[in-house]
Amino acid sequence: MTNPIGDIGGADFILAIGTNTTESHPVIGLQVKKAVRNGATLVVVDPRRTEVAGLAHHHLQLKSGTDIALLNGLANVIISEGLVNKEFVDTRTEGFEALKEAVAKYTPEYVAEITGISPDVIREVARGYATARNATIIYTMGLTQHICGTHNVFAVANLAMLCGHIGKPHSGVNPLRGQNNVQGACDMGALPNVLTGYQSVTLEDVRSKFAAAWGVDELPAKPGLTVGEMIEAAARGEIKGMYIMGENPVLSDPDADHVVHALEKLDFLVVQDIFLTETAKLADVVLPAASFAEKDGTFTNTERRVQRVRKAIEPLGEAKPDWQIICLVATAMGYPMQYSSPAEIMEEIARLTPSYGGISYQRLESRSLVWPCPAPDHPGTPILHVGKFVRGLGKFHPVDYIPPDEEPDEEYPLILNTGRRHFHYHTGTMTLRTGALEEYYGREHLEINPADARALGIADGDRVRVISRRGRVEVTARVVDTVPEGVVFTSFHFPEVAINKLTNTARDPVAKIPELKVCAVRVEKIA
Repeated sequence: MTNPIGDIGGADFILAIGTNTTESHPVIGLQVKKAVRNGATLVVVDPRRTEVAGLAHHHLQLKSGTDIALLNGLANVIISEGLVNKEFVDTRTEGFEALKEAVAKYTPEYVAEITGISPDVIREVARGYATARNATIIYTMGLTQHICGTHNVFAVANLAMLCGHIGKPHSGVNPLRGQNNVQGACDMGALPNVLTGYQSVTLEDVRSKFAAAWGVDELPAKPGLTVGEMIEAAARGEIKGMYIMGENPVLSDPDADHVVHALEKLDFLVVQDIFLTETAKLADVVLPAASFAEKDGTFTNTERRVQRVRKAIEPLGEAKPDWQIICLVATAMGYPMQYSSPAEIMEEIARLTPSYGGISYQRLESRSLVWPCPAPDHPGTPILHVGKFVRGLGKFHPVDYIPPDEEPDEEYPLILNTGRRHFHYHTGTMTLRTGALEEYYGREHLEINPADARALGIADGDRVRVISRRGRVEVTARVVDTVPEGVVFTSFHFPEVAINKLTNTARDPVAKIPELKVCAVRVEKIA
């Protein structure tokens, strides 16, 4: 996120695209509701009519996977009607002429043919965003989990720079992270091409710095594989062993039956987790990890805020904090990794990571800090890109609309869209074990439009079979008008409805994220 969570509540205009904010990010949803109460205009872009869409002044119920066309259409109106923030574009960006040329064909009428959104609505939304004093864009995986996910984000950034809605309060481009420490995991190098603080493994001076700190001669210069690429390599027999921490790919990754096949081909699988997940059941060794309540450490949340986590109870049974398990495994493998505490690890992070350079446990005892925080006397940086971008000039990236990898056809006439439910979290590893949340939402269902249900002879409460090119699952149908004709929706929380058996492994060529949000299916009533 370029801006703090609290800034959303003070925005005059909110464009929420690919995010079911009030259900999936309820705390941030409160800020959206606050802004609307204070008179902000809310525009929600989502094929489904969600709770947050019900609060919106405009709900743009676009055809799944057509986000780039819509965003380019908004840019087209802003440019053609002279609503560009000329001072910002002239002084802080480059590549405007290339963008102008690229979006010229995306007239509201042309975009309406692709997206299904009225040309008049496209014009009104574009004018509202461009002329707002402070406008913010929020998005989640509904925007990124496509074969063009990276280009979707480029199109969002283009829009923000066109109007100068970045580098100032109550504005910005704000991806909402789906898990409490996923930002922190990425910051710490849990990506295949960077070390901590997004320092590239391809840079010799970066590798030399870390090699010296860790007492080794050299570190690999070649980026590694993403999760999807690792699964594919395991299926081909190119990866023989895998160590999975706090992740449940058997339920969360696309084409889940293929994931199981790949993991079963491994010579050795280790899973480190707090419960015996569906993935852990396939492991040769399960290492019991401590939960958040059983360990000290930090979380870095969606607004880049580093916060202390303090142990409330001693770890139960044989469980240990993740860092201790890693140290023990590394030592057993011949590399003595000896840290005395999480505070000592944070000291090393600060030494090696410029954006965390001023963060220490001593400072975090009294307050949280937002990175970049490069020095011990630095207050942190709540808003990014104030005055200038890190790269100097902000670069416009012209992008073109491409359709999803799979579109409906005669054999698979419906689009399956997936997401989260308010009462559950990710693959249900924790939320399906509470004994309480299950009372509110105890089993999954498939949302289907009344017109599609009538055509298929399906009534509310019927059991149905959902089939894609990759697999099939059985689930109870719920006939609702919150999904448009031609679209069905369910979540990936419930093991008994392992919906990712159906989803598509086709990936964005840049970020390598799979197209989980769009796949072609058919639905059959179970007699």
